[in-house]
Amino acid sequence: MDFKSSDTITGPSSEDVLPHTATAAVKVVIVGGFGVGKTTMVGSVSEIRPLTTEETMTQAGIGVDDNYGSDTKTATTVAMDFGRISISEELVLYLFGTPGQERFWFLWNGLFEGALGAVVLVDTRRLEVSFDVIGRLEERGVPFVVAVNDFPDAPRHPVDALRRALDLDEVVPIVKCDARQRASSRDTLLTLMRYLHSLTVARV
Repeated sequence: MDFKSSDTITGPSSEDVLPHTATAAVKVVIVGGFGVGKTTMVGSVSEIRPLTTEETMTQAGIGVDDNYGSDTKTATTVAMDFGRISISEELVLYLFGTPGQERFWFLWNGLFEGALGAVVLVDTRRLEVSFDVIGRLEERGVPFVVAVNDFPDAPRHPVDALRRALDLDEVVPIVKCDARQRASSRDTLLTLMRYLHSLTVARV
C-alpha cells in the first residue's frame, strides 16, 4: 500500500530539545487574576514555542468573568500556558501559566503540584483580583514574588503602599515588569530564583 501522501511524523524540533548542559529543571507557575498578562509573559520569555490554551471570549462570559480594565481582551486561557527558559547552562525553568477566571481555579491544584515557586502578576488597576491568588499560594506554602505589570494607563504606587495593600510580608520581593518584554520577564524570574535561594540559605 502506498503511503507517500500521508503526513510525515517528525520528532521534536531542535529548539524543543533540552540543552545538553542542563543538570536541573524546575517548575514555576505564573499566576494572577484575569487579564493581568500571564499568557503574555510566558510567550515573551519562552525559548520554545509556547503552548497556550486560549479560546475566544463569548457572550456567555458576560456577568461571569470580571474583565474590568481588560475590555479589549478577546481571548482567554481555559487550561494553562506552558513554556521553557534556560536561566543558565545548567538550570532550566518550566513555566506554567494559570487561568485567571475564578471558574477555572479548580485547575490550579494540579498546576501547583511540584512547583518550586511562583510569580504573581499584578495589575494596579485591579489589585483586588490578586488577594485570593496570593491567599491560595500562602495556604499551599508556595514561595512567590510579586511582579507589577506595566500597563500604560495603570496608576503607579510606591512599593511600600503596594506591600500594605496586598498585605505582604516584608521579605516578599515586589518588582516592576513589562510582561511583553523578554528581558523584563526574565529579570522577574531571576528575582524569583534569588528569593528561593535566600529562603534555602536561611533554613540551613
